[in-house]
Amino acid sequence: MSAKGILRTAEGGRLVFWCPGCDGAHSVMVGEGPGPRWGFNGDYDRPTFTPSVLVRSGHHIPEQAGKSCWCTYNAEHPERPAPFKCTVCHSFVTDGRIQFLSDCTHALAGQTVPLPDFDEGSDA
Repeated sequence: MSAKGILRTAEGGRLVFWCPGCDGAHSVMVGEGPGPRWGFNGDYDRPTFTPSVLVRSGHHIPEQAGKSCWCTYNAEHPERPAPFKCTVCHSFVTDGRIQFLSDCTHALAGQTVPLPDFDEGSDA
C-alpha cells in the first residue's frame, strides 16, 4: 500500500482508511472496474465516499446467519478467545469526517468524528 493524505492506495482501485470505531482499516473500490464501486471526491486529505460504507463480519453477514461465527467460537473457547468479533460498521465518510450510523456495534455508533491519519490510528 502507498500513503496518500490520510488514505492508503492499494491494488484494484482500492482506497483504505483507518476506522476509529473498529480500530482497523476499511477499504472501498473507486474508479473503473468490476465489482461495486464508490464515488470519490478526489481529495486524499478530506475524502468523501458515496454511498455509505457498510462493513459486516460473522453472523451479521446475511449468508452467515444461523452458522457458527466468532461469537459461538468465543463462547465455546473462553480460555482461548479469538481476537475477532462479529461486528457491523456502517458509516458515511464526508469531507474527512466519518459519521457512524446507529446500526454500528461499536462504541462510536451515532457519533461523527474526524478520520484519523492512517499512521496515527494504526500500528502499521
